[in-house]
Amino acid sequence: MNIQAFFESFLMVINEMSPYLLLGFLIAGVLHIFVPRDFYVRYLSKDNKFSVLWAALLGIPLPLCSCGVIPTAIGLKNERASNGAVASFLIATPQTGIDSILATFSIMGLGFAIVRPVAALVTGICGGLLVNRLVPDGDAAGVACGSCRVETGSRLWRVLKYAYFDMIQDIGLRLIIGLLLAALINVAVPDEFFLAFGNKPLLQMLVILVVAVPMYICSTGSIPVAAALMMKGLSPGAALVMLVAGPAVNLASILVVRKSLGSRFTLVYILTIVVFSVLFGLLINALGIGAELVVPAAGADCCGMPVHRPGVFRTVCSALLLLFILIALTMKFLSRFKKQEAVEGTAVYTVEGMHCNHCKAAVEKAVGSLKGVSSAEVNLGAKTVTVTGTADADAVRKAVEQAGFEFKG
Repeated sequence: MNIQAFFESFLMVINEMSPYLLLGFLIAGVLHIFVPRDFYVRYLSKDNKFSVLWAALLGIPLPLCSCGVIPTAIGLKNERASNGAVASFLIATPQTGIDSILATFSIMGLGFAIVRPVAALVTGICGGLLVNRLVPDGDAAGVACGSCRVETGSRLWRVLKYAYFDMIQDIGLRLIIGLLLAALINVAVPDEFFLAFGNKPLLQMLVILVVAVPMYICSTGSIPVAAALMMKGLSPGAALVMLVAGPAVNLASILVVRKSLGSRFTLVYILTIVVFSVLFGLLINALGIGAELVVPAAGADCCGMPVHRPGVFRTVCSALLLLFILIALTMKFLSRFKKQEAVEGTAVYTVEGMHCNHCKAAVEKAVGSLKGVSSAEVNLGAKTVTVTGTADADAVRKAVEQAGFEFKG
């Protein structure tokens, strides 16, 4: 493998994506801080098609992963949102977000940037309507509220912290892995590799589904991988299947959804994602969107873009993005070694299934609301929650499990 070509490919992709990612993170921070939680709940409490529509529309711009969206959806359920609205939110939200829409445009073009949120919207609405029809409200288990705790402090500081620290802690590692995989695919996989499938785009989609559905794929980190695979002959439709189905569901989220919302709900949830991702894949192939990315052009990089030296602006954006990722991931790594000792009046419990700051907030909210608990602090790196107060282990276990996580004691 040509190491120089590998790093050139990595830098080219990050230079193209970094300005859009930084802008997307900022917009996501503004949405998180300035849009009140009851704004979402207000439109999701009725058991009809409009609550399903609003759930999908409200979920699409939110930058939540397939695990991080679960405690938020459970919280909505406890705020009397309908099963259909919860399903619509669960399906549509992790597929995309403001950051991933802009990143998709930067590296895969306007067509993909439009089709991706449209696919999330249609899939979410159809899944929600099916759940409303097939899954009575009584079939979903009652769970404790998983909403985020109330935050204090300067709004500007909270926007910046959420945008360039909390979010990057959540997706930074998967984003870097996606960029590195894209560079590796570019230099290690033979050109037109996927053309070995011949004129069988449906077979490509099924292969992608088998690989992508169980995995934990980030909606943003999957973009450079999908683009690089297209340059090796993967059809645009199969790439879209990866971008739709991969971020929307994974094995961990399937298990939690089944436990929290029931087997019938989970079956409809999975089948909707799989079926509609394939249908939109076939549609994008028929429309010819993204076809120009499949065959490498002379003098083009791994994503079909002409090779050129990046300008000062893109270089600065890339440097800032890498710096933010380095700081956020270093702090997350060091938190694993933070001493967690139970002193008088406190207890430390291990909780599995927490992957992001939304999961952290959900556990802190659920445990912190228990009678006798004065504070609950999660160490995301160490997978622990430190509880101050008089609540016993059984009460903490019940709160953690009802929030959708696994209590280890």
